[in-house]
Amino acid sequence: MVRAALESNWVAPVGPDLDAFEREVAAKAEVEGAAGLSSGTAALHLALISLGVSEGDEVFCSTWTFSASANAIRYCGATPVFIDSSNDTWNLDPVLLEQEMERAASRGTLPKAVIVVDLYGQCADYDPILSCCRKYGVPVIADAAESLGASYKGRPAGSLGDLAVVSFNGNKIITCGGGGMLLSNEREYVDRARFLATQARDEEPHYEHSTLGYNYRLSNLLAAVGRAQLRVLEERVAARRRNRELYEAHLAGTPGLGFAPVASYGGGNAWLTCILIDEAKFGAEPAAVREYLASQNIEARPLWKPMHQQPIFREYRHVGGATSDDLFSRGLCLPSGSSLSEDDLERVVEAILGCRNENRRR
Repeated sequence: MVRAALESNWVAPVGPDLDAFEREVAAKAEVEGAAGLSSGTAALHLALISLGVSEGDEVFCSTWTFSASANAIRYCGATPVFIDSSNDTWNLDPVLLEQEMERAASRGTLPKAVIVVDLYGQCADYDPILSCCRKYGVPVIADAAESLGASYKGRPAGSLGDLAVVSFNGNKIITCGGGGMLLSNEREYVDRARFLATQARDEEPHYEHSTLGYNYRLSNLLAAVGRAQLRVLEERVAARRRNRELYEAHLAGTPGLGFAPVASYGGGNAWLTCILIDEAKFGAEPAAVREYLASQNIEARPLWKPMHQQPIFREYRHVGGATSDDLFSRGLCLPSGSSLSEDDLERVVEAILGCRNENRRR
């Protein structure tokens, strides 16, 4: 598909593969329209602009996420308010959201939007979240950057919220090497995003600009990569789920070691397999486990550091925080790539158990 795109000479941010990729992702997510963009962050930025978010507005956002979710709010000059996670899903806590929304309504300072992040490939609990936001007339942006291929009560990730965002960054379950997409059932949001992403060029024979625009479109060449990847999405999801199942089969009974919860309301894509470590019971703290794995040429990473702990965002209000703080302090992401073999996974398991045994002997 890449060769065909090169031979057609459609390598710019326009072309038949880009048009087709947008249609195919929209169909996969079961939404009306999609705009292919240079990154998931660009999609978040344009989603906020499409909702009229600007200087002085507040936007509620999951605190336990990658910084792109919050960065896009600041790009608009708006103020993030960070909402903690719930223990049972690790995603945005609907109860805390409802409480903060009530307080905001009583002050007359409702947020302009809410960004809900699907962490580690598992959808948030959208029914109570959407019910709360509709009650107060606040639109929802579903940050599904990590959850393509997952579902919530039979609905695919990317179809939830007024707008949704997916990412095709190099570490995602399918990738263009870079790129993202804005999805919505409201064509006006999609059309607006596409217009803004192409430098907001007005419909004139010459270059006419009456609106601030951005150079955010996805290239046709990368869209060809994405189309090829999209064909194997289900295989990638199955491979990620197999990773988690094998890890659990070997490690679930290990004292002091637990796995991220699997919500009963849908199917996650198991983008990353995450564990929690109780140092007193396991015999080693997460940092020691990570360093021991590194000594065996195995990369593991800490879980996301909450936004309210980040130096750049510490001045902003946050609601709760104890849950995400605890998860960050005790968690690790294990190797989870779709191409890992069973031998690879067993080597990771052996290294984790080896670290435990070595520390217990000490």
